[in-house]
Amino acid sequence: MFTRVYIKSLISFDEVELELEKGLVVISGPSGAGKSLLINSILSSFGYGRAEASLCEISIDKPLKLKSEAYLFEDEITLKALKRGKVCHYIDGQNISKKTLNDLFFPFVQYLSIRDKSGFETQRLIRMIDSILISQNKSFGKLKKEYTKRYLNYKQKADELKKIEKDESKLAELIEFANFEIEKIENINPQIDEDIALLKVKHQLSRIDKINDALGEANNIFNLEESVNEVYRLLDKESGAFIEMMNQLRADFEEIESLTEELAEVNIEVVLDRLEKISSLKNRYGSIEEALAYAKLKREELRGYQNIKQDKSMLQSFLALEFSELSVLAGRITQARKKEATILEKELVRYLAELKLSPLSFVFKNSSLGELGQDHIDVSLNGSKATTLSGGEFNRVRLALMVVALLGVKDGGVLILDEIDANVSGDESIAISNMIAKLSSVYQIFAISHQAHLASKANQHILVTKIKNRSMAIILDRNGQIDEIARIIGGEKPNMEAIQFSKKLLEIE
Repeated sequence: MFTRVYIKSLISFDEVELELEKGLVVISGPSGAGKSLLINSILSSFGYGRAEASLCEISIDKPLKLKSEAYLFEDEITLKALKRGKVCHYIDGQNISKKTLNDLFFPFVQYLSIRDKSGFETQRLIRMIDSILISQNKSFGKLKKEYTKRYLNYKQKADELKKIEKDESKLAELIEFANFEIEKIENINPQIDEDIALLKVKHQLSRIDKINDALGEANNIFNLEESVNEVYRLLDKESGAFIEMMNQLRADFEEIESLTEELAEVNIEVVLDRLEKISSLKNRYGSIEEALAYAKLKREELRGYQNIKQDKSMLQSFLALEFSELSVLAGRITQARKKEATILEKELVRYLAELKLSPLSFVFKNSSLGELGQDHIDVSLNGSKATTLSGGEFNRVRLALMVVALLGVKDGGVLILDEIDANVSGDESIAISNMIAKLSSVYQIFAISHQAHLASKANQHILVTKIKNRSMAIILDRNGQIDEIARIIGGEKPNMEAIQFSKKLLEIE
C-alpha cells in the first residue's frame, strides 16, 4: 500500500503532502480542481503516462511478491519521479528506467478508468479462475504446476525439432560444404612447421651453384694438409688441434657434398607448388595448426549431421506422446475451470442484478496448447462480448467480477479508479460503492468520485480544491467529510436537507 505521497510544482499545485491509510481512499472536489492531475502524477511514478510535477515521491510497503535480480528492496520502498528537463525515475535512490519500473509494479498497481477496456482478456480471466481454484483446491495447484512444467519442456523440445527441420532443409548443402572443406585440407595434408622446412630448401636450392663452386675451391685446402703437418713436426709443435680441425672440416665438406647431391635431385617446381598450397591454407585459416583444427571441427559437424535424423525421430516420438498426455492434463484443467466458472456465474447474478445488469456467462473455446492450457475464455452479457459492451456496462461487470474473485486474492496491491462511478443512477451508484468497499478489504483503493455513496464509505477522504488558480489537497476530518458529501449532494451551497442526508450516510457506515 501507499503510505505517503509528496508532490512539488505540479501545474496548479505548489506542494502536496499526504499520509495515506489502507482501505478506500476517496478523492473528491469540484470539477477542474485538479483531481486527475493528482492521480496522474502518482501514476507517473510507476511508469504510467507522463510526469508533470518537478518532484513526485511515494512511499509504499513492499508488495509480498515483488522480486528483482537488479534491486534489493527494504520493507518500505521510496519511488521518485524527478523532472529537470527530462524525467528521471528512482527506486530507493537507485536510477531505474520507466519501462523497468512499470514492468516491476504492473502486477501491484492497477489503474482502471471508465475509458479503459482491459480486464477481460483470456489470460486475465484464466488467471483469475485459477487463482480461486488454487486457493480452494491444492490438487488443482499440483495439476497446474505439473502441466506448466511439462508444457515448458514440451515447448523447448518442439523448438529443438523446428531447428532440426530447418537445418535439415539445408543438410545436403551443409554436408557438401563440410566435405569440401575437409578434402581441401586433407588433400594438401600439411604438417606442422612444414613451410619452414620448405623455405629452407628453397633458400638452399637458390644457392646450390655457388655452394658447389665454393666447395670445389675449398677442397684445395686438403692438398696442403701434409705440408702443414711437416711444419709442425719440424718445429716440434703439437699438431693435434690442426689434425682435429681438418678432420672436422673433412666431415663438414662430406656432409655438404651429400646435401648438394640430395638437392640436385629436388624438383624446385614441386617445392614452390607445395609452398603455394600451404600458403593458401595459412591465408585462409591463419596457420597450419588452425587449418588442422578446422578440419577436425568439420569432421565433428559431419558426425552431428549423421545423427540428425536419429535425433529428429526421437524428438518426434517424444512430442507425439507428450502432446497426447498434455492434452489429457489440459482437459482436466478445463473441466475444473468450467466448473468454477459455473459457480462464479451464479455468484455474479446477485451483484449484476444490483448493478441493473443481466446475468453473465463465461464462454469457453478450445485453442492450441499453450502455457495456460487449451482454453480461450470470453464473457457474454445478453449475447454481447466484453469488447462490445458500453463503457458503463463494462466497468460495472468488471467490478462485479473482481468482487467474486476476491477469494483467490490475498494481497491485491493498489487499485486506482478514475471516476468509475460516473454517469450512473442512484441505485447503481449504491451498488458500485458497496462493491468498491468490498474490494477495499484486499486492495488499497484510490477512487476519484463525484458520488456521495462512495465518498461516505471512505476510510480516508481527500478533498481537492482550487482557490485563485492554485490547487490544494487536504485530508478531511469527520466534519469536513459531512460538508464535502453535502456539497456533492446539493452543490456549492448545500441546504440543510443535503447536510442531514450527508450525516445519515456517514452514520450508516
